[in-house]
Amino acid sequence: MRQTIAIIGAGLGGLMLARVLHQHGIECTIYEADAFATARTQGGLLDIHAHSGQRALKAAGLYDSFLRLVRPGEDAKRVVDKAGTVLLDLAGDPSSRRSEVDRGELRAMLIRSLPATAIRWGCKVASVRPLGDGRHGIAFADGTDATADLLVGADGAWSKVRPLLTASKPVYSGTCFIEVGLAADDMRHAASIAAIGTGTLMAVEPGQGILVHRNADGSVSGYVALNKPEDWIGSIDFNDVSAGLAVIAEQFASWAPHLTAFITGSTAKPKPRPIYALPVGLR
Repeated sequence: MRQTIAIIGAGLGGLMLARVLHQHGIECTIYEADAFATARTQGGLLDIHAHSGQRALKAAGLYDSFLRLVRPGEDAKRVVDKAGTVLLDLAGDPSSRRSEVDRGELRAMLIRSLPATAIRWGCKVASVRPLGDGRHGIAFADGTDATADLLVGADGAWSKVRPLLTASKPVYSGTCFIEVGLAADDMRHAASIAAIGTGTLMAVEPGQGILVHRNADGSVSGYVALNKPEDWIGSIDFNDVSAGLAVIAEQFASWAPHLTAFITGSTAKPKPRPIYALPVGLR
């Protein structure tokens, strides 16, 4: 009898599992809430370690394709204070065993490696329930449903699958990130872009920071980090982009202008990302 395998979430973990199963002739279906592959941006750079991520890529038969995505030397790190004074400046290592790649490009590569029918887009999971004998029912937000002999949760912090295994829930850490970015080669912010160096710029002070890097196309992506109560973040109307950014910029009023320009000149929708964490030691 054919066994059905359902993977919830078309992030990197779910896609990688599906690819390895596919390599072994095992069919599965990934259910993903996004309407299509490029429905939203996928974040910035990731460092893929030799002993973990790269091993998985080799097992998936994708290592050579992965190497074509690697951006040598992008692991450079520059740390400055709020005045822009350089505190630490580490050059990139082209031979690093923690290769840097663009998250979106890595995800696209994994999607291309799967049959077109492997991913069901626009399937936001509302709930899952045990049916007995190890099988589970999956209810989707649009009123449809599915069943699976094996259910895999790869759906992130707010997983609908994890509650089947533990009552532990993510807790707000006290830190919130807000997405920022600059357009490629924006000459109005040449000094800001130059301050990044060749890798990642981390401008930090106690309880706040600006963390940015340059993408392959020359644009800048990153985050503002603030230690603030969750309700303070929730009180900001980010639908009014300029007003929302102005509120965030006020928290950095004493910072160097070429650093605050990452906020005031941001062309990215300022989406807040409160950082949640599961209890330490949870397995």
